[in-house]
Amino acid sequence: MASISSRRLRKELTEITTQGCPVGIKLLNADNFETWLFSIEVLGETLYQGEVFKLMFRFDSQYPISSPAVQFVVDNEFQAPIHPHVYSNGHICASILGNEWSPVLSVSAVCVTLQSMLASCKVKERPQGNDQYVRYAPDNPKKTRFHYDGKHHRV
Repeated sequence: MASISSRRLRKELTEITTQGCPVGIKLLNADNFETWLFSIEVLGETLYQGEVFKLMFRFDSQYPISSPAVQFVVDNEFQAPIHPHVYSNGHICASILGNEWSPVLSVSAVCVTLQSMLASCKVKERPQGNDQYVRYAPDNPKKTRFHYDGKHHRV
């Protein structure tokens, strides 16, 4: 019997492949129900105009009850956006990936939310304590306990 996680991911993948991704978002790889890769571009006149980023979603067997681990990919081709809520290792401090996660959210909805977060950015800067966080951060951003306080966050 298929798990709730695999049924849900199959449904989301079918929707993405038949209806397409939101504007500025492209599915790069979804060969399995463990890891999916997307490119994300912020359209319009923003601080990130012309920049393309790569997002990695990792799913556990509890998805969608449990949020996916989502981070920007940092490799030879891509860098994490310079943003007050994005660490240089690609980890993202966003409440929808933590305490405000809801099973009604989809992969596409997360992509659009992150796209919107970038579009509304007013200053390109790293989060306070970036270097220390990156030095000691776990591989999986879900293992970090971010604390959200309106516009500010801390680890």
